[in-house]
Amino acid sequence: MKPNICVIGLGYVGLPLAVEFSKQYKTIGFDINDARISELRENIDVTEEVTKLDLEKSSLIYTSDINNIKKSNIYVVTVPTPIDESKKPDLRALMSASKLVGSVIKEGDTVIYESTVYPGCTMEECVPIIEKESKLFINQDFNCGYSPERINPGDKERTLTKITKITSGSSLKALKIVDDLYASILVDAKTFPVDSIEIAEAAKVIENAQRDLNIAFVNELALVFEKMNIETNKVIEAASTKWNFLSFKPGIVGGHCIGVDPYYLTYKSNLLGYTPEVILAGRKLNDNMGKHITRRILKLMVSNDIRIEKSKVLILGLTFKENCPDIRNTKVIDIVNEFNDYGVSLDIVDPWANGIDVKEEYGMKIKNNVPDLKYDAVVLAVAHNQFLEINLENYTLEKSVIFDIKSFLPDSSKIKIHRL
Repeated sequence: MKPNICVIGLGYVGLPLAVEFSKQYKTIGFDINDARISELRENIDVTEEVTKLDLEKSSLIYTSDINNIKKSNIYVVTVPTPIDESKKPDLRALMSASKLVGSVIKEGDTVIYESTVYPGCTMEECVPIIEKESKLFINQDFNCGYSPERINPGDKERTLTKITKITSGSSLKALKIVDDLYASILVDAKTFPVDSIEIAEAAKVIENAQRDLNIAFVNELALVFEKMNIETNKVIEAASTKWNFLSFKPGIVGGHCIGVDPYYLTYKSNLLGYTPEVILAGRKLNDNMGKHITRRILKLMVSNDIRIEKSKVLILGLTFKENCPDIRNTKVIDIVNEFNDYGVSLDIVDPWANGIDVKEEYGMKIKNNVPDLKYDAVVLAVAHNQFLEINLENYTLEKSVIFDIKSFLPDSSKIKIHRL
């Protein structure tokens, strides 16, 4: 049977995937956000993961009407899986998508999950919902697979068709369906079939848990070296001359992957009676870096005889990473909140972030360009390329503090730049 695909969720993961599928198969992109559907029909992708030209050339059909997806025979779920305020998995979107699939799936159909989850979630939580809604049974009436997404927002080099794709299935038959499907769209990469859905789920969460722990290590080094008056990045640069040294930079860790995925792993581990101390310790350290960095900047301001209350501070960047409009789980907000607690007057500039989304998500205003003002402190929080074009001398005073969290700004003989 020729694949007739429906991709559910057209965000950073779902849209590029749907566009690739549509090059070979009849593909429908489904999203509950009517505004998102309207934009895509006008060939506008606010995530900037897919170009306007690629959207114009695509045969992808967009819909928010469930009646339009009932003829599909493969359903790929790519909805967000964030954490809640208690750092626990928020599976509401995933459960809702599973219920939707259960209402339309037919005998012989296949459902594939790409959303990040804890090991066991697909078979223990999602499949029972599909079975209940559809009155069908896994491996008897329908197939299920899991192929974790590996999209890196803003990365134009490691795109979908160039990244090795882990594939898994609820049976050997399901695995073959999933593996053949993804293999057909990969250009410069291959699939990597694994023995079970649980292995694929676990592989996804440890990819980012590993990065989180490595960054936590260098963040702790930054705390230690600060007391020694040593610049951490220069130490790392020197250590990196050894062939087997892993080079990571200190800083704030946000986004929808590195700052979230470890909590999915620790959640399931806690349910099974084991408290993963190392992983949680790394998370705790990284979560507190925004507060630590802000207080370090405030101390530098005080040492320069700058009155903190009502001082003017410029923050460059709000998105969770450079050259990307994604504001989900950005840890720059921790720096903003800490400055606000001290009565600082803030201007936040980000040429990539959508001001309406920022207002809705965080209740604050941002600017696209730097105001023509002088600031008591300038904080480079996100390494957008546009910030390299800014002449900081135009916006600072002699005693102003400039702090480069990302070690991104070039050295200057005229102004002192502080780094981690």
